[in-house]
Amino acid sequence: MKITDVKTYILGNPWKNWLFVHVETDEGIIGLGEGTLNGFAKTVEAAIHELKHLVIGMDPFDVETIGLRLFRDVYSNGGQIQGSALAAIETACWDIMGKAVNQPLYKLLGGRCHDKLRCYANGWYRGPRTPENFYERAKIVTAKGYTALKFDPFGAAWRTVDREDFALSLEIIAAVREAVGEKVDILIEGHNRFSVHTALQFADAMLKYEPTWFEAPVPPHNISSMVEVAKRSPVPIACGEDYYCREQFAELLKHDAVHIIQLEPQFLGISASKQINSMVHAHNGVIAPHSAQGPVCSVVCSHLNMATPNFLLHEIFDEFNEPWEENVLLPALKVKDGFLQPPEGPGLGVELNLEELHKHPYQVGNWLPLFKQGWEKRESNH
Repeated sequence: MKITDVKTYILGNPWKNWLFVHVETDEGIIGLGEGTLNGFAKTVEAAIHELKHLVIGMDPFDVETIGLRLFRDVYSNGGQIQGSALAAIETACWDIMGKAVNQPLYKLLGGRCHDKLRCYANGWYRGPRTPENFYERAKIVTAKGYTALKFDPFGAAWRTVDREDFALSLEIIAAVREAVGEKVDILIEGHNRFSVHTALQFADAMLKYEPTWFEAPVPPHNISSMVEVAKRSPVPIACGEDYYCREQFAELLKHDAVHIIQLEPQFLGISASKQINSMVHAHNGVIAPHSAQGPVCSVVCSHLNMATPNFLLHEIFDEFNEPWEENVLLPALKVKDGFLQPPEGPGLGVELNLEELHKHPYQVGNWLPLFKQGWEKRESNH
């Protein structure tokens, strides 16, 4: 079997343009992948078409070599853009493999490690940044059966905050804890916002609300800063979604400070993601992959998580997005009572609904401006 072409499709989801690929083969099997990157849909699409000549003619089963060609052999460091292009193509190759051998992807990655995947809700707090809104919407989430939920209470904060904003953030955390009760996990999202000292001030102040983790409290580029926060914070630190190669995880893990790793398969590809999961396993850590790109990414994470013994939680954004999203993939991925099963069909087990895709064209303003006041309303900016 040989790869004959790579085709791209962009869907204009209002808060983030989604990029999908089809990898075609000479045997008629077509693989599905995703290359979504906030603010860079057209850029990643261009990268895919600029790089696809490196894999046309290759056997899609040779994913390790395909990964090397798309990352090492290019020699330039294209960061998350290059990683997204690689992951889109490589994921589609795994989909092809599963279809060729008539097995779901998780069976190829090590088989079933769990009866079902416990999910946490994200994106559910769309609306005004008030304790009342967070309280009411958290109630709705737990009524759906979720036993864990994540949220960013910090508005458009960057590095430092004033006393009034600090107090509001804590009031929001308190409101969510009151809404969900003692038995539900609350996960605090930092979105790389703070300086080390501000992050530690928040970690100390939020401890009484018993968060399960404080995610990405400082920018990821200086791993030493993340390590310092992790070693001094009374709340467990989670991070990893920004990294796009194994070496970055190796540098983070060698400090034995962060033990909740949120790798992003969308930047790594499935082969590297599986290997990083094993690295985390060897460091006595757990994985909770980032799964807030698009719907194919969520399906990929479901397969990866099912085949990973040290899996902790599966992120669900899709249920709290536009109602038409459930028509983008056939069949749609469904959460039941806060838990999920990966699709059982061959490969990813889903197909892209091109008819629905064409209803939602690309828009320049479809991105998530996390440092703009009111970003949590998730309104299109075009």
